[in-house]
Amino acid sequence: MMVMMSSVLLYQLFLISLRLAPVATADLGGRCPDLAPVDLLAPVLAKDTSELMAGVHVRPSGGVLGVHFSGPHARVDLLSQCDNSPEGFSVVVTLKMARIAHKKNEYIFSVTETERSEFGPLKEKQDEEEREEGRNSQSDISGRRAKNDAEHRRLLLGLRLSGKRLYVLFRGQRGVVTERWVFRGARLADDRWHTLVLHVGGRHARLTVDCGTPQEILPSKPFPSDFRFHGARFHVGSRGRWKGLFTGLLRQLVLVPGSDATHQLCPSAHPQLAALSVPPLLLSDVAATGKIVASTPVPYEMEARVSVGLQRTCLEALRGQMWFSPLRKALYLCDGTSWISVLEDRKRLDYVEERQVLSTSSETNDIEVFQVQGVGLMAAMAHRSTTWGSAIYKWTQHNGFQLYQNISTHGALAWRHFHMGRKTFLVVSDSDISTSVGKESDVSVIYKWSRRSKQFVRFQTLQTHCARDWEAFKIHRQTYLVVANHRIGNNNHTVESVVYKWNRPTKSFVVHQRLRTLGAYDWEFFKVGPYHFLVVANAFDGVTTSLDSVIYVWVDGKFQVFQTVKTFCATDWEMFQIGARVFLVVANGHRLHGNGPGEYAINSTVYELDVSERLFVRFQDIVTYSAVDWEFFSLGGEHFLVVANSFNGESYSLNSVLYRWQGYEGFVPVHWLPTIGCSDWEFFSAGGDSYLMYSSAKAPLAKVFKLKMY
Repeated sequence: MMVMMSSVLLYQLFLISLRLAPVATADLGGRCPDLAPVDLLAPVLAKDTSELMAGVHVRPSGGVLGVHFSGPHARVDLLSQCDNSPEGFSVVVTLKMARIAHKKNEYIFSVTETERSEFGPLKEKQDEEEREEGRNSQSDISGRRAKNDAEHRRLLLGLRLSGKRLYVLFRGQRGVVTERWVFRGARLADDRWHTLVLHVGGRHARLTVDCGTPQEILPSKPFPSDFRFHGARFHVGSRGRWKGLFTGLLRQLVLVPGSDATHQLCPSAHPQLAALSVPPLLLSDVAATGKIVASTPVPYEMEARVSVGLQRTCLEALRGQMWFSPLRKALYLCDGTSWISVLEDRKRLDYVEERQVLSTSSETNDIEVFQVQGVGLMAAMAHRSTTWGSAIYKWTQHNGFQLYQNISTHGALAWRHFHMGRKTFLVVSDSDISTSVGKESDVSVIYKWSRRSKQFVRFQTLQTHCARDWEAFKIHRQTYLVVANHRIGNNNHTVESVVYKWNRPTKSFVVHQRLRTLGAYDWEFFKVGPYHFLVVANAFDGVTTSLDSVIYVWVDGKFQVFQTVKTFCATDWEMFQIGARVFLVVANGHRLHGNGPGEYAINSTVYELDVSERLFVRFQDIVTYSAVDWEFFSLGGEHFLVVANSFNGESYSLNSVLYRWQGYEGFVPVHWLPTIGCSDWEFFSAGGDSYLMYSSAKAPLAKVFKLKMY
């Protein structure tokens, strides 16, 4: 999280970030790079190959240039006076190397601390560190004991490659032992170029190779909160020693404090060579002869005008200009119509804590949180059980959700609430109802809140077909309901979903329009200006999950096709606005075609409305794992998305992820929440506090998390 900064410091940091376009490539002279990435490879290079350090060579391979080390290079001092520790950071590496011998370790880079000390006090630290590298022989220890006053380089941080494994090494709490995080199956020694993004947080680490599916670990021991760069020595391609020397080629090595650099690189047209910052010397052309041909230097400074003081009106003439507000301690960018926040000092989400664990009667497919006038906050849970039915819970500030009412359901799939005037309604879809003749007859039931009995009572029954979702909305003061009919029987997924309209004379909902859908899973209604939209998540047609989901627009009393979007087992749409910008995000469940294997780790996509083109265009891809729900919410002036990851192809126990809006970076992951078969997320506020609640489709439980602010 960003610490409190004076307005002058904030302004200076911004100017630094402008000069570091695309990325900083030198010693920062002791300043801590809270915002700017740092190129670690550039300091060991030079402007010309004739001026390279001893042991450093530039070689062509595969049409591009890389750095080869024939021995440890001279030490590099970067961030040596930096006492501020980033809460998280990324390391971006582009490398190429041949096969590594069994049990051989090679360092991609390391950070060590130089400290003079008697051998005795350091013995425990030294021996533990040497054992970790498999070099703790008696002769080595004896040799070190003879050098009581010699400099001893203690490892602070290291990235090491060994066979099919990648290791993150770091000095543990209180600096006593070396901790180790392991990424297995990293097949990097194949004599091909690869770009890695390693993101390290307090209690997690994530590795992305060539913009593919990230590998995440949640180690038992966190990255030390007291980690400092003070007194650090950076070593590229080694640990400052001959043993452990990197034998391959390096083209890119960048430290990115405070953020996940994956979103700055991916997706990429050339993921194996995705570039965040490549030193200028390595951007030279490689001729057919293999010789280096100097290229024209790329200017990295840009002109920027920043106004400081009272706010000015953002006009087209000021597009691209910055305004810094000392009062708000905030920096804004003019997009031609309005000021967009770039940096702002305000309350932020600190962390998420478990508030309540609900033991439910069975697995839960959906949650609906809503208010009943005069009663308070309630939650309806769609339980899978045909014996116990579904449950309505009521919120109390001290005890959380408590059971309030049971409603008879049979394999309930979804709840939706809506209001008409002062009246509150709930509609539920059932999926497992059998008639007296044994034929399947799915129905959905509308319930109405009874002020007299203080219960929900049956109001109307509607014929549906394995309904996966209901959506309620109003257009021109008329109330509508639309159902997502998923299938008829077990095989027919080409089925009409139905839009119902409230009929005042009969006091019931009647059919208004039928829309052809393919295994429909979700509807989302939203309004942009005077226009009303409805988007369906088409999931499966009986053969493939690669389908067009459809966005409809209301024209002359009916919904007509506005745009189609390619999706993969789409299970949810979520519309949200950030300022004047309108977004849609889809939850893609999995790729499947015929009898082929399913792919569960796939991109879900955020789309933004391009007003000029009158289309939703791709804005950002986010890797999800059989995602079934997105939930958007705003808190403390910031905006968040949380995804319900339900299955990764092997396990239902995996993390759902909370993402924060970072402006031009899009949404970046900031918190990981362990879930079991997560089926739904709901955000709600009560008693001045904010909460997230999730349901499980694989375990009889639901959890409420409290969102803490600072």
